[in-house]
Amino acid sequence: MVVIKNVTLTDKIRQIQKFKAMTNPEIKRLYRSKTDRMLGGVCGGMGVYFNLDPVLMRLVWVILFFAGGIGVLGYILAWIIIPEEPS
Repeated sequence: MVVIKNVTLTDKIRQIQKFKAMTNPEIKRLYRSKTDRMLGGVCGGMGVYFNLDPVLMRLVWVILFFAGGIGVLGYILAWIIIPEEPS
């Protein structure tokens, strides 16, 4: 038994768009926040990037600060390296 599938042009276009969406997702960029900031906007930007509350990110930095002081150095480096979000 031979089954012939009738594929229209719009079906083929949908298949191509679905394939492109799966293989080339939009690139997510990390920026320092301009609006949700206490010092440099690092925690606000990381909260947006990881889809977490910025308060949780701030707690992580505080815990890292008390765990050997690496939090201060890490925050300063992140402040320097991560660009500010565009307007």
